[in-house]
Amino acid sequence: MTYKIIGLKYKYMIKRTLLINLIRHLKKKEITFIIGPRQAGKTTLLHELKKHVEQQGKRAVYFNLDIERDMRMCVSQDTLLNKVSLEIGKSGYVFIDEIQRKGNAGLFLKGLYDMGLPYKFIVTGSGSVELKEKIHESLAGRKQMFELSTISFVEFVNLKTAYRYEQKLPELFRLEPQRIDGFLEEYMHYGGYPKLVLEETIDAKRTIMEELYQSYLERDIVNFLGIKKSDAFTQLLRVMASQIGNIVTASELSRTLGISVQTVQHYLWYMEKTFLLQMVTPFFRNVRKEITKAPTVYFLDLGMRNFAYGIFGNATEHQDNGFLFQNFVYRILREKAQDNAAKIHFWRTTNKAEVDFVVDTGSAAIPIEVKYTHLVKPTVSRSYRSFLSLYHPKHGYVIHLGKKQTMVVDHTTVHFLPYSELIFQTL
Repeated sequence: MTYKIIGLKYKYMIKRTLLINLIRHLKKKEITFIIGPRQAGKTTLLHELKKHVEQQGKRAVYFNLDIERDMRMCVSQDTLLNKVSLEIGKSGYVFIDEIQRKGNAGLFLKGLYDMGLPYKFIVTGSGSVELKEKIHESLAGRKQMFELSTISFVEFVNLKTAYRYEQKLPELFRLEPQRIDGFLEEYMHYGGYPKLVLEETIDAKRTIMEELYQSYLERDIVNFLGIKKSDAFTQLLRVMASQIGNIVTASELSRTLGISVQTVQHYLWYMEKTFLLQMVTPFFRNVRKEITKAPTVYFLDLGMRNFAYGIFGNATEHQDNGFLFQNFVYRILREKAQDNAAKIHFWRTTNKAEVDFVVDTGSAAIPIEVKYTHLVKPTVSRSYRSFLSLYHPKHGYVIHLGKKQTMVVDHTTVHFLPYSELIFQTL
């Protein structure tokens, strides 16, 4: 499924791995609901799905609620259904893009679903739709959510290599590590927004990122969500960009920025719900010895983080590149967690022993340490040993830039794994 992009270097549309799952869900009665950050590619996916069903000989109609004409068709359920019937008859697929533009979107879709109509609804919305319309409550049992993030590293490498190795990426990663490291550096600089990835020059990438950043602040935050103190929000965003991988507390942020704790918490909640960043909570079993509820923070797109921090385009030359790599690894772990329902935490004790990530699968707690270096000799830190002696996991991981090695520490097999193999590793 490849298409030329006129005027750009690449001859291919960016293939999204989520597309396969979405196609499978077309057979389900539930509403297919695609959520994710602005400009992550939701509209493109919607058109791909529409093309797919039409190639199967089925009828489909598309509405984009950013377009006034289409918005008028959604003024009421009856108006929409009359238009749908006119366009595709008594059965088919109804695609609605940018549903957050519709007032009472949750109740609107609930009413359509509960009519038992012979139409399958496929809908997209930004994170703010969940905030405004409480979609989860309105559509409980009536929808399945699919999150589309910005382009993953695997999708990025596939595009960069013109899909030549699509079915044998592990072999490519193993045989050409220096080439993959070059892709890693570019990805850590610029992130994965599709429009930005397709541009060749740094200036063009910077222009697009600035547009994305301002669009996020002006549309999702100031206008749509009604936050009035945009300067304070922007300052908080910059501070959070400087704190990736670190523990953050609302009280400390409040003192730093001169705004109330409640405002800080309010703004951070918006940042999470609009797919900008993620708070990672601590893992603990012993409440007395292990640290409080304060989380660490990671961004969901590295390019957006670098732009907010003012280092877009030269991020890996900055002194915190170890934390940037740690954020990159978090993104990989998050993708894996979405597939197997695991939870990602970090670990820290009152004695300052810490582990970057703990993946809680329900049956095991897997410690993961991240090192932005080529480890030659496998060694583990005192903090890491503390976790092993306390929880006795069967396996642990140290993610780094070098080669695969293993060692046994107190009955735990510790895998020293290159990041490129973590991508294909089942935890």
